[in-house]
Amino acid sequence: MVLSRRGSGSINLPTGQTLAIHTRTHDEEDLPHATKKTMADHLRKYESLFTLTPQRMRMIVEAFKDTLELGLEKPGQIVPMIPTFVFGWPTGQEKGDYLAVDLGGTNLRVCLVTVQGDGKFEISQSKYRLTEEQKHDDGQKLFDFCAECLKTFIDNNMADHGDTFNLKDGAKIPLGFTFSYPCSQDRIDHGVLIRWTKGFGATNTEGQDVAAMFRKSLEKCQLPVELTALINDTTGTLLASHYVNPRTKIACIFGTGCNAAYMEHVKDIPKLKALGIDEGCDMAINCEWGAFDSFEHEHLPRTKYDITVDETSNKPQEQAFEKLISGRYLGEILRLVICELIDEGVLFLGQNTYKLENPYVFDTAFLSLMESDPTDELLMIIGIFSHFFAVETTLAERQFFRALAKLIGRRAARLSACGIAAIVSKMGYLEEGCSVGADGSLYNKYPGFADRIHEGLVDIFGERGRNIVTHHAEDGSGVGSAIIAAMTKKRKDAGLYVDL
Repeated sequence: MVLSRRGSGSINLPTGQTLAIHTRTHDEEDLPHATKKTMADHLRKYESLFTLTPQRMRMIVEAFKDTLELGLEKPGQIVPMIPTFVFGWPTGQEKGDYLAVDLGGTNLRVCLVTVQGDGKFEISQSKYRLTEEQKHDDGQKLFDFCAECLKTFIDNNMADHGDTFNLKDGAKIPLGFTFSYPCSQDRIDHGVLIRWTKGFGATNTEGQDVAAMFRKSLEKCQLPVELTALINDTTGTLLASHYVNPRTKIACIFGTGCNAAYMEHVKDIPKLKALGIDEGCDMAINCEWGAFDSFEHEHLPRTKYDITVDETSNKPQEQAFEKLISGRYLGEILRLVICELIDEGVLFLGQNTYKLENPYVFDTAFLSLMESDPTDELLMIIGIFSHFFAVETTLAERQFFRALAKLIGRRAARLSACGIAAIVSKMGYLEEGCSVGADGSLYNKYPGFADRIHEGLVDIFGERGRNIVTHHAEDGSGVGSAIIAAMTKKRKDAGLYVDL
């Protein structure tokens, strides 16, 4: 008797994404659940697949370091190591009112930041929801929407607080535009989109200067603003975190996407030599490290589940590092393991599992909840499977799901530690130690993520790894953007590198 049948196929969505579709039929009779022993046997298999040894981590760090150096040497590399034209650290004495617009993965955020000096600031902000249609419609329309939201925000602020900005005739408010997608920049107020990430796919935008597109939208709305700096949220996080805590040398984002930024010596960025910048200067580098090991897949330990996630994504072969560690994919990796065990007749026998068959229905937030379930019976996990997927679970299955979530979450944190270790090692920060400003939903909300990063750093560097400490970063896309706008205005007013 066939316990289950499954049909598989894939469909192409209008967005260009390919979705793998699975269907399943069942016999009517009630079939038994998996036993504790069966689940323990399966868990051992997944432990060997998802566990990273210290030795393997050190190999990844070396490969990562080589990749970072290659990106600084030549343009157009897989990890592009983008010069941001943010020169050096803030002095802490920056002051004034600045606007920031942050085009994130889920929301558009508009901020008014009053920078007060001495590591202090005040912020007022509004958020505007982005629809899936907007993310995939024409790019110019997306920037028009950003400008309209900024106009609404300015009008409301003026209405609530009078003329907050005290603008003299013809004066403009400096604006930092946080655009957190890989762009190549040859000056700070310009940036050509290399590729969309984080599920965006707006047309007529890749290969275009997004700053020029946004300026066009700002002019349509006749706004009294000047786009002073186009920045990445990770670069903003670096500068904002250092403004508040000067021990911060690196910033990382672990959320829907993943990335890092740090301050590099201009003398060690060979690809900038032609610009004639003083070699004693420092410049922030936006690594775009989510692309590490893309295309070649030589260094990262990908399982067959990771390969399926990659092949059915809207950017196959790309963003290889991101697909192993970002919040966008961890739930999907776990779902694929569950589907395989359903196929093998191990889980949910006799139950209709069609709700688990759709890609990306298993949110990474579920992994957080499963890991933090405080009850002996794992009641939260009962709730997730019964409420969202209409299936019943045994205690043995629930313990297995929690252990599996832990394996996938721990691997993500340990791989994240490899990226941090590569920058620490390259810059020689290990002995004196440094702070790493970290942000993003995974870092902030996933239980134990930060502790596992620290544990990974000790596995890589030994006891000296304790010198590297992560902490909750300051708001990079709002405050960081404003501080960079302030630094840029000051630099250009002083006549320093006015064309960069």
